[in-house]
Amino acid sequence: MPPLSPVTRPLFPDLLSLRTACQTLPSPDTTSQQAISDRDATLTKPPGSLGDLESLAAWLGAWQHRASPKLDHVVSLVFAGNHGVVAQGVSPWPQDVTAQMVLNFQHGGAAINQLARVAEAELKVVAVHNLEPTADFTHQAAMTDSAFLDAVSVGYASVPDNCDLLCLGEMGIGNTTAAAALAAALFGGEASLWAGKGTGLDDAGVRHKAQVIESALKHHAALLSDPLAIAQALGGYELAAMLGATLAARHKHIPVLLDGFVCTAAVAPLAKLAPQALAHTWLSHCSAEAGHARLAQALSLKPLLALGLRLGETSGATLAVPIIRAALACHTGMATFQQAAVSERA
Repeated sequence: MPPLSPVTRPLFPDLLSLRTACQTLPSPDTTSQQAISDRDATLTKPPGSLGDLESLAAWLGAWQHRASPKLDHVVSLVFAGNHGVVAQGVSPWPQDVTAQMVLNFQHGGAAINQLARVAEAELKVVAVHNLEPTADFTHQAAMTDSAFLDAVSVGYASVPDNCDLLCLGEMGIGNTTAAAALAAALFGGEASLWAGKGTGLDDAGVRHKAQVIESALKHHAALLSDPLAIAQALGGYELAAMLGATLAARHKHIPVLLDGFVCTAAVAPLAKLAPQALAHTWLSHCSAEAGHARLAQALSLKPLLALGLRLGETSGATLAVPIIRAALACHTGMATFQQAAVSERA
């Protein structure tokens, strides 16, 4: 399971082509969605009694464009990247941990390895930009135009065509700072509303983190009306890759389970570019990281789970896969009233 190398030629050669792709989005297959709803109405249960399991089955089919959805090939995709803003003391962990954790993923020793095995998901790990850190975004844009487009293209190219469900997440020391900066830039509010403990900051560390974010927002104030400029200036390589992967999944008719705060912030610019850009996604869980519940609400994303997770690694998204499998099993495996000779309601 080696990390993928960056694509040699960006799929998006300029920002205009990327912007166009972000605003030219396939719609769900309402015919398949209706067929799933019609079958659901015949199954041996009171209408709506399986709650979100019914909605999940319809969501899966609508975005797979299949009246009979399947989960033969589920992929958990972890993008790893490093951040120049770590120089500002926003994380208690050294940046070397990012590369060390990528090796841990490869050797099967991380939480995500165990969760992917349980979920029957293929785990793919992508070290974006060879784990070279972005620029410190308190002084300059995190990424140049070409580096940002390359990272988005890497993410886009990493999504297999034959994927039935994509679980999306990240690994990167310092990336909760980038996520909080993106959220503040996109949705407003003081940085202190978005900055959290990340991988273990104390209260003083969180206050310092918020000050660093405020400094970055002031430095890039002229860019804050453009979602893609925000993603480039305040994000990171792995965040840009997650944006690209989410865009690819939409174009390839693949539903997506989003992971935690960093993943949600990474794809938020898409929602600012097109109102229904995240309709093919479902938020797997509400992270314990400060700001995630607020960000989910701003994006009208309803989490499936609330387990106090704040690990990243696609852990929450992969953990939700068995729930999706259960939803599909109920939809495809239950008998109809007619088959079971069960009387229907009057």
